Amino acid sequence: MFSVKLHTPALVRCVGCGGLVSSIDGPTHRYMESSPGCWAIYGEVLAREYSDPAFAAVHRQTVDAYAVQHPGQPSKQSIRSVDIHLVRLCLMLERGFNDEAALMATSVIVSGKDGFHWLAPPPSMGTITAVDVWRTNSAEEHLQAVREWARSAWHAWAQHHEQIRRWVPAQFSGVQGS
Repeated sequence: MFSVKLHTPALVRCVGCGGLVSSIDGPTHRYMESSPGCWAIYGEVLAREYSDPAFAAVHRQTVDAYAVQHPGQPSKQSIRSVDIHLVRLCLMLERGFNDEAALMATSVIVSGKDGFHWLAPPPSMGTITAVDVWRTNSAEEHLQAVREWARSAWHAWAQHHEQIRRWVPAQFSGVQGS
């Protein structure tokens, strides 16, 4: 008898979110710092959401959670990206906005806004990552996992919540479009 050894890539911690992902070579985002294995998993999560409307209801939360867990290094683009995604999470998780209402409100909030600045990333990006969402088996599990991921990512940035709330004008203080 002989045995065949299958090669399984080693696991590494993603440089952005800290999730355990395959140690592979491959592309990553140009300013959201991640490991190639994490970027690949995120791509599969997005493909699931784009290909089946049952998964798409939480798409904005998917994008927001991933972005704030992979803030990158201080640059005009990364600062604006992280701050906008944190504002949108604030609108959805604290103000009760649905995904579409939060998207529309965010576009109003950021138009002409120069007040964004670098927020020092937290030591931990949260306990839930794209890997947890990727492991789900049904639309219902996916939706629940993304909602928990978004809450986990938002909670990780708690040291900056007051600043983020100041970026949201009073006109967006109530529940919108839920």
